Amino acid sequence: MNPNQTVEDESQPSITAMTRRIQRLSIHLTPLPLFQPSPQLNMLTCAKANKLEFDKGSLSSYMRGKYRESQEKVLEFFKSRPYLQTPIEISMNEHRELCMRQLMALVREAKIKPFRYIVEDPAKYFAIAEAVGNIDISLGIKLGVHCSLWGGSVLNLGTKKHRDKYFDGIDNLDYLGCFAMTELHHGELCFHCGLQTIATFDRITDEFIIDTPNDGAIKWWIGNAAVHGKFATVFAKLILTTHDSKGDSDMGVHGFIVPIRDLKTHQTLPGIEIHDCGHKIGLNGVDNGALRFCSVRIPRDNLLNRFGDVSRDGKYTSSLPTINKRFAAMLGELVGGRVGLASSSVGFLKIAVTIAVRYSLLRQQFGPPKQPEVSILDYQSHQHKLMPMLASTYAFHFATRDLVDKYSEIKKTHNEQLVGDVHALSAGLKSYVTSYTAKSLSTCREACGGHGYAAVNRLGSLRNDHDIFQTFEGDNTVLLQQVAGDLLKQYKDKFQGGPLSVTWNYLRESMNTYLSQPNPVTARWESADHLRDPKFQLDAFRYRTSRLLQSAVARLRKHSKTHGSFGAWNRCLNHLLTLAESFIESVILAKFIEAVQNCPDASSRAALKLVCDLYALDRIWNDIGTYRNVDYVAPNKAKAIHKLTEYLSFQVRNIAGELVDAFDLPPYVTRAPLAMKSEAYAQYTQLVGF
Repeated sequence: MNPNQTVEDESQPSITAMTRRIQRLSIHLTPLPLFQPSPQLNMLTCAKANKLEFDKGSLSSYMRGKYRESQEKVLEFFKSRPYLQTPIEISMNEHRELCMRQLMALVREAKIKPFRYIVEDPAKYFAIAEAVGNIDISLGIKLGVHCSLWGGSVLNLGTKKHRDKYFDGIDNLDYLGCFAMTELHHGELCFHCGLQTIATFDRITDEFIIDTPNDGAIKWWIGNAAVHGKFATVFAKLILTTHDSKGDSDMGVHGFIVPIRDLKTHQTLPGIEIHDCGHKIGLNGVDNGALRFCSVRIPRDNLLNRFGDVSRDGKYTSSLPTINKRFAAMLGELVGGRVGLASSSVGFLKIAVTIAVRYSLLRQQFGPPKQPEVSILDYQSHQHKLMPMLASTYAFHFATRDLVDKYSEIKKTHNEQLVGDVHALSAGLKSYVTSYTAKSLSTCREACGGHGYAAVNRLGSLRNDHDIFQTFEGDNTVLLQQVAGDLLKQYKDKFQGGPLSVTWNYLRESMNTYLSQPNPVTARWESADHLRDPKFQLDAFRYRTSRLLQSAVARLRKHSKTHGSFGAWNRCLNHLLTLAESFIESVILAKFIEAVQNCPDASSRAALKLVCDLYALDRIWNDIGTYRNVDYVAPNKAKAIHKLTEYLSFQVRNIAGELVDAFDLPPYVTRAPLAMKSEAYAQYTQLVGF
């Protein structure tokens, strides 16, 4: 039969056509080799493998972006002033005073004033803050408390009268301030329902009276309060006295500007008690304190009244009708702190990975009989520790940069569509990135062996200083629950035809596809081209998230019938946390893929693609059980993913030195002998007196 002839009866396909279809199907079903590596792909072949060449300068420029000069100005200023550099051994009190001198020098001597960029150019503010944190993270946090929290609350929660009165003093550090939200018995995420500090309006004197009603209401862990702060934004329940049978009216939590020290004498003002929270695990350059208020009177104008105001005759007005809506609006204006922490945490990870990778390339241990010892980074176990971490550092960099850009956009354009998106993303990325970094800092310490335990190599101080990132600006577990709650709302809106946030746009078009039965053909595809296809990778991440979301909804419905909504949430809590993490991983991968595609230099793009593939496939392999349970990945494909992940790890190892160099962290930033490349041991022996 002529294979090109027309088949009149379409219900009876020709034998030739059927054969062609079988042949095409067999291509998908027959395992194909991923690559042709040397036997066993061991450490020796890794060292000899073809090395990807790329332009480090182009990659570094692409990553650093348009604020590179602003960051280098900060670094050069402190590099040229050794007396402003933080020594390894320093007492708590000396560290606090040094941090204050560093901050004053930055603003008054270097003329770098980050506060003005909080509104004008938030992305530039975060870039400067990252560079400042590289000098000393205590300095970065002190700057953040003053500019982003205290200054940001005045700008974002206040009105023109507050900006006119306080802007210059905040900008030039005359009005160094605090952010007094957290109480001894309630954290910052509970302030809409649990904070106990009260601000009662006195109509006779036209003042608010700030009171701490019990010990549990003492403001606790307040940065800049113990020594240097002069003002505080105090969050308290606004109470209006009605003098009738209805009693007092609680209008919800509001922010109030409260002077805590005399501007001239620096003495604590009457009615205010300030106590020192003392020595901490880390960040001892920040003077955390506790504040108690006893009938402290402030003018009515000190109410930050953007979302609610009180008139001279004691009438309350607000454009938002309920306490919860006012709380949500207020919280939405304070997400900048979380954005900054996520970005800063990536900075920690860059430094630690740079130290660990450079040391691992230099350190040699064991090898084949009668042959030279090999680099410890040639061992598969060491690559398994550090190469996925290096890939994650790149992924987090692009994801947090996108978050900063989104935050900057909403501050400039007030794009309401992005507000909810940024709120959920800032909560999720802050939680996910800081948790990952905390674990990675310990891994980097271990990867450097005994030398990693030396204080001079910084890994211990980095780990201790970063540890609190998992707690402040919102406990990570609580923040993930916020993300899960937002996902459930988006799920509900999807099926009720409501609006979806920007990040969840794919839900409407694709969720039904993700929730359908896996394709038995594609589940067996295992070629390297397929596994390295961004579409396969992102589809796999989103499929997992959609499955978790669907099953979470079903479980919540089931348990709510017998346990109520609160009990059902608690019964499903671990499931919901996994859902939130899965969603954030999908966001991170999507932004990484986008960054790879947008990279203008071809060689840099190839390097980023390699790193992105390792990030994606390592995550898929780590959760391979989920994909196997629903037959999204067949056994042969799972094995192929594992092999390809190992191969990519080998390939990334070959350019690991260049990849950390592209972070463009000068020796003054890393400040660890282990990160000094070939000079490491010479530097190290000099430090101990040889």
